[in-house]
Amino acid sequence: MKVLLVSHDFLTAHPAGTEIYTYQVGIALQERGHEVHVFTTEKDIARKNLSVEVRDYEGLPVHELFNNLYYNDFEETWDYPAAARSFGVLLDDLRPDVVHFMHLLYLSVACVEEVKRRGIPVLYTLHDYWLQCARFGQRRFIDGSICHEIDFDRCGTCLADFKFRQTRVERAAGKAIAAVRSTTGLDLGGMARGLQRGLQRRVQRGSHHIAGTSDASSDQSAAAAMAAEVAKRDKALRERILPAVDRFIAPSNFLRERFLEWGIPEDQIHHMRTGISLRGFQDFQRKPGNGKRIGFIGTLAPHKGAHVLLKAWGALDAESKADASLRIWGPPAHNPTYVARLEELALEVGASVEGELLRAEVSDALAELDLLVVPSIWYENSPLIILEALATRTPLAVSDLGGMAELVEPGATGFHFKMGDDADLAVLLQRVLGDASELTRLYGEDVEVREAADDAEALEETYREFVRRRVQAETEA
Repeated sequence: MKVLLVSHDFLTAHPAGTEIYTYQVGIALQERGHEVHVFTTEKDIARKNLSVEVRDYEGLPVHELFNNLYYNDFEETWDYPAAARSFGVLLDDLRPDVVHFMHLLYLSVACVEEVKRRGIPVLYTLHDYWLQCARFGQRRFIDGSICHEIDFDRCGTCLADFKFRQTRVERAAGKAIAAVRSTTGLDLGGMARGLQRGLQRRVQRGSHHIAGTSDASSDQSAAAAMAAEVAKRDKALRERILPAVDRFIAPSNFLRERFLEWGIPEDQIHHMRTGISLRGFQDFQRKPGNGKRIGFIGTLAPHKGAHVLLKAWGALDAESKADASLRIWGPPAHNPTYVARLEELALEVGASVEGELLRAEVSDALAELDLLVVPSIWYENSPLIILEALATRTPLAVSDLGGMAELVEPGATGFHFKMGDDADLAVLLQRVLGDASELTRLYGEDVEVREAADDAEALEETYREFVRRRVQAETEA
């Protein structure tokens, strides 16, 4: 079969969970004899907006649409006809047997409709809550609190000042830079991005001096207008995507329940636990070290909660930490302001921020840990790092909500603590550091970790099922 996988971002520039999973499943399907392509987006102002380039990533053909966020309004963040047209051209050229969506951010609801219009089976794996939440799909309010229920008025307040598109000045500059590159080959994009980041930092610093001076009535009006836009988005996504998708896949039962509440019919959304590639962990061996070694591995962004772990570490007494260490790994460029805050906090509490890990280095990092902490403060779905820790029998401490809590069994593979509660995490760390048996008694039994090859096998069967239905429908017609 010819399979097209669709993701909002892809490797190597975006080494996050959805992107890594898309790659691993793509390779596993390829190894089963299928022709696999990836369609994705990238923001690069040195490239012509909405142009498409094809590149190879470790044997996978990657069709990259450059979307520089030149949106005219909020609606285009989820219904972007220009992106759908480019996607439609690819569908006609490639003629895939099945299309499997992993994410629609930076794309368009109409992309799903383009596939269905051609009679091609559609699958959609839900890696987060983007269909429900326009702010990166995290269901977190602007103040960091979790949105346990969807409230459009609250969404309006949250999104009223959300920067979802390029300004006119940024758009004009981007077009000029793209024109220079196309005619001379000179890429000024990096310099422009650096200047833009500097300007943003200056604006942020200056904004502290004018806080509270905005017009309250204007803010309320903007929030009300955005609430109406969010309600429109929610209604349209349900009405347009549900009829076009043959099957939704939920990697966690928690996420499945949230989307049943949202309106996906029970027989249309199936739970399938995420599989991972275990090739980098086949010869895994724990490296002995002095004292208890605690760690965090993940994206350094507020919703991942590294600051919660550092605050908990700071609450421990000096005696407890005398024979222990805390190391934080993550890419520093994703959120420089937050990373700077983490580095300051780490210095205060006696921890270290180590920087980014390459995929090949994750196994070595886990080998040097006695406890991995995943302190995310949103409804995590199926974090790959938890699955990799389970595969290496690394003890885990995770927040007690979402898919994280499903993956880690207290007393068997690790511990739960209250999400976002650094005091509760500190109590847990104090217990673990004070009693060696807390960790050594874990993993008394084998833990089964699903592999990406298992996912590929199950997906192949599902793909074939819907392809057969398509052929049968065409025959009967």
